[in-house]
Amino acid sequence: MSHFCRVRTANRRFRELGNGPRCGPYRCFSRPLSQFLWIGFLAITLFMNAALFAQDYKGDVTDVTVIRRMEQQPGAALLWEPYIAEWKPKNLVVAFGAGIPGKTDMGDIFASVSNNDGKSWSDPVYVFDHGRHDGPIQFAYANPILFKPPGQSVVWCFAQRCPMTRPHSEDAQLCGAFSADGGLSWTPVELAMGYTQPLIVVAGIYTIEQNGHPLYLLPAHRNSMANDPLGSREQFVLSSTSLLEWRLRAYIPRPEGNQVFMHEGSIAEGEGPGELKMVCRTGMYQNPGKAIDPPRAYSSISKDGGKTWTTAAAEPELWNSVSKAYFGKSQLGSHIYVYSDGPAWRRTSLRYKIQSPGGKWSDERTFFDAGIHDSYPTLIEHAPGEYYCVWDSGTADRARTHIRFGKLKIDAGK
Repeated sequence: MSHFCRVRTANRRFRELGNGPRCGPYRCFSRPLSQFLWIGFLAITLFMNAALFAQDYKGDVTDVTVIRRMEQQPGAALLWEPYIAEWKPKNLVVAFGAGIPGKTDMGDIFASVSNNDGKSWSDPVYVFDHGRHDGPIQFAYANPILFKPPGQSVVWCFAQRCPMTRPHSEDAQLCGAFSADGGLSWTPVELAMGYTQPLIVVAGIYTIEQNGHPLYLLPAHRNSMANDPLGSREQFVLSSTSLLEWRLRAYIPRPEGNQVFMHEGSIAEGEGPGELKMVCRTGMYQNPGKAIDPPRAYSSISKDGGKTWTTAAAEPELWNSVSKAYFGKSQLGSHIYVYSDGPAWRRTSLRYKIQSPGGKWSDERTFFDAGIHDSYPTLIEHAPGEYYCVWDSGTADRARTHIRFGKLKIDAGK
């Protein structure tokens, strides 16, 4: 519509309301009235948006926004397990899964981008599309993990893929794709896998130096007993020098006679020089959906770059009731642990603890609590003690209906 037609239409409508100035088609309506109407319109819009998107919550996370809601994702049965990477300063990429109805945890992997430090997010693009066939085989996908190699401008997305005939993603393979434009487009890559058994990946890649070159460590676990009574439930580590070829690095030893299923472990720097520490989600070995008693995370230590690990032991101060937690070490020297509180599978409030260098774990603090379902937190540190955070969120009655973003700042030694 031309400017001439818009002005005539506006004048006619205002006259019909008895408020419009009787002026010619080349004159706009009176300035005071137009200002009043625009201010009123903006106020109503802001009020409606605030009522629609605001969520009262308790917790230390700030600048909370919703990246994607399930009603924005046609056909999705759930939105789950986000992961975040920083491409450039204040340029962020978040990948997440959109589930297929009828499948437990399989679907498509999408990526959304923010160019303003998380204030707003783009419509997502496909990273892995279950509707795209690989020859005669159709795959579905789960559990994206983003990784930006230090000194490189590409962002990698690793995930699980499994044939569409499967009901869930427990028996999956590792797949990968990369983006050279900050998450706006993705190129799939076929990985060379020295490890050929089923796997599940959840936690991020940790980089160490070996012989003057980077070595990438990816924690993974296996739950092949779900479909095979002679299968196993084990936590292990894969390694790669290229991000294209992956080999088995080591298994994490379970305590002899201890019926604990350790999985979804996160690797971070330990206390001593060159020490690595892995902290794992736990469940009963024969009944992995049931929490151990008492519900605690288990941990293991490596002092040789992940080649060997100590027999895992309980972390008395770290709650875990069958849910993924984030474990990492800040540039300030403190460890941080973010987890779902309460009994197994409730997954409502997110809490966290801080361990100062060489000290004890702090008392429990609230990360995010809005009286709704929240789970699977992932954090990345973009400045000393300052984190970008993502997690899947829901309503009071339903889990995993949207993806949230927020920021967390911790102080040294606190």
